[in-house]
Amino acid sequence: MSLDFASRLEPAVVGGGFAMDDYWVWCGSVVRGEDGRYHMFASRWPRSMAFSHWVVRSEIVRASADRPEGPYAFEEVVLGAREGDDAFDAKVAHNPCIVHNGGQYLLFYTGTNFDGPIPTPADSGTWAGRRSMQAWHNKRIGLATATSVRGPWTRRATPVLDTRPDAWDAVITSNPAACVNADGAILLLYKSTDTRHDADGRFRGRFRIGAARASAFDAEFERVGDGPVLQFDDASAHVEDPFVWREGGRWCAIMKDMTGAIGGEAQAGITATSRDGVRWTLAEPVQAYSRVVRWSDGTVTRPGKLERPQLLMEDGRPTHLFLATTDATDGLRGATRTWNMVMPVEIDRG
Repeated sequence: MSLDFASRLEPAVVGGGFAMDDYWVWCGSVVRGEDGRYHMFASRWPRSMAFSHWVVRSEIVRASADRPEGPYAFEEVVLGAREGDDAFDAKVAHNPCIVHNGGQYLLFYTGTNFDGPIPTPADSGTWAGRRSMQAWHNKRIGLATATSVRGPWTRRATPVLDTRPDAWDAVITSNPAACVNADGAILLLYKSTDTRHDADGRFRGRFRIGAARASAFDAEFERVGDGPVLQFDDASAHVEDPFVWREGGRWCAIMKDMTGAIGGEAQAGITATSRDGVRWTLAEPVQAYSRVVRWSDGTVTRPGKLERPQLLMEDGRPTHLFLATTDATDGLRGATRTWNMVMPVEIDRG
């Protein structure tokens, strides 16, 4: 089905989005609050630690702005370390996805736990091995709810979606993407894999996208079928970072093309559509956004990373695309700054 998303993107806003001087910032998800202002929920962890240490130190913060383009200013830590050593999200909160429905703000996220204390910058060098892998393998999707964008937030005691032994999603559940229907029912897309890191810390598997449904935010989530809803015959093709929304009477999804085997450009974005949220078809044209970024001052760059695409939805339509990015040009090699950038989206009136 046709969904020419890329043609609707306007230049990225110079000086927009959200950054913090002393932190790596990633994963920005935005909602309009009850106060009429815009609130971004984002991941952060100290820049004095390695970027890869998000897996043992990330927390979710809230920033706000008068305009959807920002710039956003830090307000508060929303989800950090959780009391109780046995909690599935006792140490880390990451990958926020914020949606609003029926007087409730729903904050889906990835949480994890691991042996030992949360590392500090002084001892972070000792956390590059087994415990980091343990934290990665323990990732599970959680949900926190509030009646105000400022909280207080109530977390579910257990994951909304756990892993399944001997299934395609046996290792993790992460990168949640939720869309609430008019009747309050929720479609949740998520990332998983059945491959664990080897003893040397290398991951050689592929990511796939699964789906689950719940009749309401406080109901149980049930998987849609036994297998993933997005997987590809090409052994080099896999995706992550889904975002899902309703538009034109169908489900739409945007996600990161890991290798470029689908859309032709590694780590750019692709789109897919579905009539039922279960059977998905790649859109035409398939590419949603490029790694080559046009900015509002006329410059053009090619960031080393563009990840975790998230859309601001207003009146049922996407108005802005947020992407986590970096000042590096070769992956994250040499990165000194990361932030959540923003591209306005022209409203499709067709």
